[in-house]
Amino acid sequence: MSRIISVLFVLFSSVALMAQAANTPLELAPDAPSRHVVVPGDTLWGISAKFLKDPFRWNELWKLNSTDIKNPHRIYPGQVLVLDTSSGEPRLRIAGAADEDGSVVKLQPQVRITQQSQEISAIPQQVIEPFLSQPLVVDEEGLETAPRIIATQDNRVNSSAGDLVYVSKIAAGAQRQWQVYRAGNPIKDPRNGEILGYEAVFLGSASLEKVGEPAVARIANARQEISKDDRLVPAPRPDIVNYPLHKPSGAIDSRIVSIYGDSVAGGRYSVVAIAGGKKSGLEAGHVLALSRTGQSISDRYRGDKLDVTLPNERYGLLYVFRTFQKVSYALVMEASRAVEIGDTVGTP
Repeated sequence: MSRIISVLFVLFSSVALMAQAANTPLELAPDAPSRHVVVPGDTLWGISAKFLKDPFRWNELWKLNSTDIKNPHRIYPGQVLVLDTSSGEPRLRIAGAADEDGSVVKLQPQVRITQQSQEISAIPQQVIEPFLSQPLVVDEEGLETAPRIIATQDNRVNSSAGDLVYVSKIAAGAQRQWQVYRAGNPIKDPRNGEILGYEAVFLGSASLEKVGEPAVARIANARQEISKDDRLVPAPRPDIVNYPLHKPSGAIDSRIVSIYGDSVAGGRYSVVAIAGGKKSGLEAGHVLALSRTGQSISDRYRGDKLDVTLPNERYGLLYVFRTFQKVSYALVMEASRAVEIGDTVGTP
């Protein structure tokens, strides 16, 4: 009976804490400015951190709902962001052109029509560019259906830039630019050992010269040796990452499965892979909390000798920028300790 009561106490305490967190008022940063002029090089995360103690609550400062988050207004250099506290609750707005003397004239968020290339990115773009333009994860189904190199020019063992390769499963009307990859190590969920996918080792790029069976492609560049049975994937169009900062609407309980570069530990601006993707409800723009998983200990002074699990210790935040079916990639934005494989990732 005491075990059941203890479990129920922990359960109700957790629910109460989550409810309390959901109703916690917005807390401004200690030195939050009254306004900020957006300049080239600004990021959404950086601006949010100027105003808020918890940058992931950016959408609450803008009073955005779930519909707005799907199609967020964009922020451009030259715009003036005004912190309005007149109602007693902080709210951020874009000032109008007539607001040069300090008086607020137009305070409704609006879209500034300008070139898309001038948009500010959500996070430092240069850090994650390679991860946006290259294949990262392939699942078993994708591995089976991806176009495959079935022969090489002059039957060479390895192909390099300028060589022709012959590829199966490229249909008529396919795009011209492709990337070449090889399936690498399996990505496993540390909790149950489930294979979530396979690392996609980027080998180079190729241009489609002729469709058919087989199709003919020419290697444009090769970072590693390219050979028979390597796979092709359509080259994506790089885009500015401006997914709005927001926390998941539901509870996320995941783990870090790898740290890019085969590192044993990471830190700020490290790229990490986490278990869970589109099937788990994760999407680009989600901000998640990093925690060191609490250890289970035995309390020898308790008569029932009930094992006790220590609470997770939150130590940082990460930003999800690319999702696959069962794996997502995220950038560590804040970390007060080393990030390790197996650390808990959850809703902040």
